Amino acid sequence: MTDKQPLLKVRDLCTYFYTEEGIVYALDDVSFDVARGQTLGIVGESGSGKSVTALSIMRLVQSPPGRIVSGTVELLGEDILKKSRKEMKQIRGGKIGMIFQNFNLLSGRTVFGNVAFPLELAGWRREDIAARVDELLDLVGLADKRERYPSQLSGGQKQRVGIARALANRPDVLLSDEATSALDPLTTRSILSLLRDINTRLGLTIVLITHEMNVIREICTDVAVIDKGRIVERGTVLDIFTDPRGEPTLDMLRDVVGVELPETFAGLDFTPGVRGTGDPVLQLQFFGDIAADPVISGMIRRFDVDVNILGARIGHIRNVPCGTLVIRLSGDEGAKSSALGYLRALDLKVEVIGHVGSGISVAV
Repeated sequence: MTDKQPLLKVRDLCTYFYTEEGIVYALDDVSFDVARGQTLGIVGESGSGKSVTALSIMRLVQSPPGRIVSGTVELLGEDILKKSRKEMKQIRGGKIGMIFQNFNLLSGRTVFGNVAFPLELAGWRREDIAARVDELLDLVGLADKRERYPSQLSGGQKQRVGIARALANRPDVLLSDEATSALDPLTTRSILSLLRDINTRLGLTIVLITHEMNVIREICTDVAVIDKGRIVERGTVLDIFTDPRGEPTLDMLRDVVGVELPETFAGLDFTPGVRGTGDPVLQLQFFGDIAADPVISGMIRRFDVDVNILGARIGHIRNVPCGTLVIRLSGDEGAKSSALGYLRALDLKVEVIGHVGSGISVAV
């Protein structure tokens, strides 16, 4: 469950960099809230400002060549941008934990030593450190790797050490900056599963920086799309995936929920848009329980129409079934109109994307 009050509140955050061409704003009035227990994904293409957002929150770009020039970052009601350097170091190791793309492990320390390091800096007693590290290694599935060194670990195991280290001081927020970008797809899924489990079991708030909408779909409850240093779209993952508004969001979602039609479709008498003559070509998007319902077969039986499936994509958003189906609807005009009305009355997103000349058949 998430809290109504924001745990992390970012307002009007601006960050610029000095370049040979002059001053370039990497962030331009970025604002967002993160409630306790949420997993917020900040997603954008390369150069959009997503990683600078994480570094700015952590106060790691405060002096040239980068500088925060305005804004506030409130954590539990306190503006951490106004904290001293000493206080900020304590916040980085305490209230905010961070995991990185390149792991940032200490090569001369064992797995145990890496996870223990922030606890040593915080002045924990030796026996308390041992108990806490053992607890964390069990949580991330590395209890049997306690005495291994980073060079003896796989990429996924290194990232699990990084996660355990970030959790050591029981942070309020876990900040993940492209933490799965260096991992293969199978290992990525296992790390995302671990983070989702941590979010569920510990109620930990996570801010996840990524360029991959597939990562957002797997783990996040909410998403903010960043483009050219600005947040251009914000909402729940389900809302953004089902009803994207901006072109940057649509571009990023195309490979995740879009359907690529077969090459044979390109040679047809196809007229794009809602208005047209011939057979309508529909894009259906479905989410949740209706994914298990026999919608298409039920429509065919009811209205004596023919359906040609032109493309499909099936998946999940945080374990909720979802999919996109592109179909051609054939039959007499009355039957097609009734069938379209039937679909629109269901819990589906129905869009007429064009029409195909009624005398032309589709080969799929």
